[in-house]
Amino acid sequence: MPPALLFKTIGVISRPRRANLSVVVPALLKWLAEHGLRVVYDEETACALPAPASGLSRDQVAAQSDLLLVLGGDGTLLAAARVAAPRGIPILPINMGSLGFLTSFTVDELYPALEETLAGRSSVSERVMLQVELLRGGSPVDQQHVLNDAVINKSSLARMIELELLIDGDFVCRYRSDGLVVATPTGSTAYSLSAGGPILHPAVEAFVITPICPHTLSDRPVVVRDFSCIEVKLASNAESAFVTLDGQKGVPMAEHDRIRITRSPQCLKLIQPPKKSYFEILRNKLKWGEV
Repeated sequence: MPPALLFKTIGVISRPRRANLSVVVPALLKWLAEHGLRVVYDEETACALPAPASGLSRDQVAAQSDLLLVLGGDGTLLAAARVAAPRGIPILPINMGSLGFLTSFTVDELYPALEETLAGRSSVSERVMLQVELLRGGSPVDQQHVLNDAVINKSSLARMIELELLIDGDFVCRYRSDGLVVATPTGSTAYSLSAGGPILHPAVEAFVITPICPHTLSDRPVVVRDFSCIEVKLASNAESAFVTLDGQKGVPMAEHDRIRITRSPQCLKLIQPPKKSYFEILRNKLKWGEV
């Protein structure tokens, strides 16, 4: 981590409508001001203040910040990652929700975590991201960078969809399923895990491709190198098919559209608790060994 002097402006991004924000935020802003730091915050954080205040958009917060403090759950962090990663800004995540694989600091650890981070003693995990392109007629019509996953799926009332998978130009197979998840190691504990995929350690240089409710039971998850080019072609009628990015943005697909997924040139700098290993976090979140 860089020394404290490089952190002059702290950006605060919060989960909307979280009741305990009204307790945490005023004290937090006071603490930051007492330590000589400039603070900018988003509209959700502004709503937690006792006096009326105007917040900025999350993109504006990131543009002015040296460090982002995220108060919320994994969904809030995923939204913050989209504005932090392109700028190389580290994120300090504080879990204000329940599960939170990525937001691994608790509220009780907020101020010790800030002190360690500002002193330059925190550890930073650099998380690989996906570059996802929607190709129509061979030309890109949309491009996004995501931290967790890209999911090609059907709507709730649609029939199974047919998808063709290619890795580095080689045909792999044709799936008939409810959809397909392509996940980073970070995203392997999200939708991919629920669909039966493996957990990948964040340091593993790989992506996991997991079919959702496949018609053929022998269709299993596949792990590939993270410098592979993954292409998924929609082979059937696509009136109800979408590509969903980090569970937050859905883009409708047309018949014969392709999704091209590669390793993004961006990565997310995620501050981690120095005394908690990845496996300790997994044990606690997944309740391994409990009866």
